[in-house]
Amino acid sequence: MEWSDEGLVLARRHHGETSAVVSLFTSGHGRHLGLVRGGSGRRAAGLYDIGNVVGVRWRARLEEQLGTFAGELVEAMAARVLDDAVPLECLASAMALLEAVLPERQPYGPLYAATRALLDGLDSQTLGADMVRWELGVLTALGFGLDLGSCALTGTVQGLAYVSPRSGRAVNAQAGAAYAGRLLALPAFLTDPAAARDAAAADVAAGLVLTGHFIERHLLAPVRRQMPPARLRLVDRWSRGARLPAP
Repeated sequence: MEWSDEGLVLARRHHGETSAVVSLFTSGHGRHLGLVRGGSGRRAAGLYDIGNVVGVRWRARLEEQLGTFAGELVEAMAARVLDDAVPLECLASAMALLEAVLPERQPYGPLYAATRALLDGLDSQTLGADMVRWELGVLTALGFGLDLGSCALTGTVQGLAYVSPRSGRAVNAQAGAAYAGRLLALPAFLTDPAAARDAAAADVAAGLVLTGHFIERHLLAPVRRQMPPARLRLVDRWSRGARLPAP
């Protein structure tokens, strides 16, 4: 068995004295693991830095085997943002989240393209809002998209300010006022793309709390996994930027 593809490095774990098991999110083969011989060495470690885009060839005698990766660097995403804390944390959070929630060997082409777009825009002024929207895309790709188009109680599309933590549907400010303490905040940039440029740290933090609630409920809890530490650090950063207590 053999195939070639492009992939994002999600994780790398030492295996034996000199090898490593690398987890990639590939364009056509989904999240796929492979053994990299010599993967613990300096050269391979730089090639398989978290977030890097690599071209790989996977080989195995049988399809169900772990198989081996042989790769070459396409783009060094990690090195590009090494000296910029916020993009670096966004990169680490995105890769850790995909590693935690994606099933193995199931292709998610549109999600792969959206992830490449997110990483290509790590220097964007709207990175915080982009990160929240990308996480909504992860939920949608895995079958748990939220309904933010209209109010669940009135059907209106104006003044949407909350999301039901149970149904994942939007609620407008007036209808939800009496239940505000039990609803999740809906930042304006999720219903008005033009608001992304003016999104404050508090808006991004609220968006990450919103997506995080449904990621934990639908994607992590059923398989008894915890939210990745890299993602927790990202929420903490935006909460501190907004001077909010971390959730």
